[in-house]
Amino acid sequence: MDLNFKDIITVSMILFAVIDIIGSIPAIIQIRQQAGSIHPEKATVVSFLIMLLFLFLGESILKFLGLDLSSFAIAGSFVLFFLSLEMILGIKIYKDELPATASIVPIAFPLIAGAGTMTTLLSLRAQYDSVTIIIGVILNLVLVYLCLKNLRFLENLLGPVGIGVVRKVFGFILLAIAVKLFRSNLGV
Repeated sequence: MDLNFKDIITVSMILFAVIDIIGSIPAIIQIRQQAGSIHPEKATVVSFLIMLLFLFLGESILKFLGLDLSSFAIAGSFVLFFLSLEMILGIKIYKDELPATASIVPIAFPLIAGAGTMTTLLSLRAQYDSVTIIIGVILNLVLVYLCLKNLRFLENLLGPVGIGVVRKVFGFILLAIAVKLFRSNLGV
């Protein structure tokens, strides 16, 4: 199989924009502060498994459950909407009694491997071969892992004021992504 590097770069950039790990840093810092700690390896591996599973079985799973891709994407848009409200307003909506799961929920799902990523994977599958998409996923997850592993460094680099500013800015961006995901899948 011949790998097309242009396609790999294209897929990687599309996934980079959707996953938006850089924009998620303030939310992840907030989650880590609430939960006490996160596990970069676990979050990265679980994200990879979710994406891989959804790449190959996503449509079948949704059909089996009687769901369509649009309904799934709209549900995901609500999760992103509430996460963005937490970032913008500084309120706590998400409450998890088990802080040990913070690496999985909400970091691996829905921040990294959320409805937007899953919808994008299915869309990419219509245009690119699976190997190209998997390479794009892996390249993005390397960046995700590096960001999660160096979260304290990034937090110190930004400082409290920088984190607050970035949190609000990317909260609005996340809100816009949620609204776009909702609108584009509403079917009206």
